[in-house]
Amino acid sequence: MQLFYTANLTENTRQITFNNIESRHIIRVLRKKTGDLLHITDGKGMLYTAKIALANDKKCVAAIVSAIEKPKPWPYHLHIAMAPTKSIDRFEWFLEKAVEIGIDEITPLLCQHSERKVIKITRLEKIIEAAMKQSLQCKLPKLNALTKFSDFIQQDLDGKLYIAHCETTQRHSLKKLLAPKERVTILIGPEGDFSPAEIEMALQRHYAPITFGENRLRTETAGIVAVQTVSLINQ
Repeated sequence: MQLFYTANLTENTRQITFNNIESRHIIRVLRKKTGDLLHITDGKGMLYTAKIALANDKKCVAAIVSAIEKPKPWPYHLHIAMAPTKSIDRFEWFLEKAVEIGIDEITPLLCQHSERKVIKITRLEKIIEAAMKQSLQCKLPKLNALTKFSDFIQQDLDGKLYIAHCETTQRHSLKKLLAPKERVTILIGPEGDFSPAEIEMALQRHYAPITFGENRLRTETAGIVAVQTVSLINQ
């Protein structure tokens, strides 16, 4: 099954016109013809089936024939707030794999030790969209703007709150704290870790300090371990 993404679909939409890039992919690469069926999601949990009415590689048009709601395949809500890595391709790799495994929301963090202070949000959104389609999901994870740690930590978030850091103070294993079907927010710092002041700020906001084991992990590896741990607890 090949899944396409069109954001602005509604219950009143009867026809979809694909852009040049998607049209070329459908007609030239996939060799679809008039009458063939396509599967499209709106990224909000709906799966549409549409029949190609105009098989043009510059303007492919399809008529919607059915629409069903597809609930997300995991019972938890996971929000990872993580400092983008100095090498942006490593952060992009995290986004791709996290979406494939199962994540609901990502907030890039700007921390005191951050080496990367600028991100291209449009490019990151495209990576998330591609991973959603590749993994045949119908719910697009939310990507927030780059947010200062001090601003993020002041938010009143629901659910369980955790901060992963490398200080030698008391920390707990994430897998021992988690339970199924929870709403979870996990903070993961930059290559230089969170500063002591940031850790203290998080503790005061009732974030529980966690560890992923004895080995020191790269930022993006820690992110994937966090996502996979939450996923496994819910299986």
